[in-house]
Amino acid sequence: MTLLNILLWILFGAVAGWLASVIMARDARMGLLSNIVVGVIGALIGGFVMNAFGTAGITGFNIYSLLVATLGAIILLVLLRLFRRAS
Repeated sequence: MTLLNILLWILFGAVAGWLASVIMARDARMGLLSNIVVGVIGALIGGFVMNAFGTAGITGFNIYSLLVATLGAIILLVLLRLFRRAS
């Protein structure tokens, strides 16, 4: 992996995390670093979930992959919200 690829994946994660935070109405409480972390972890979760349903996960830098990463980030934010309420 080149440095450019790593930077593109970080940017991709930031966009997916930001979209998820806007959808979940958490945008005002999340900063850039949080959006990146949520987006990157969300891409992993989204890819796993899509593979479990028998479809492709993250396929590259395209709209489908952005939607999968955003879906995974939303799942992550929902799980975090449930975990915080339970404790």
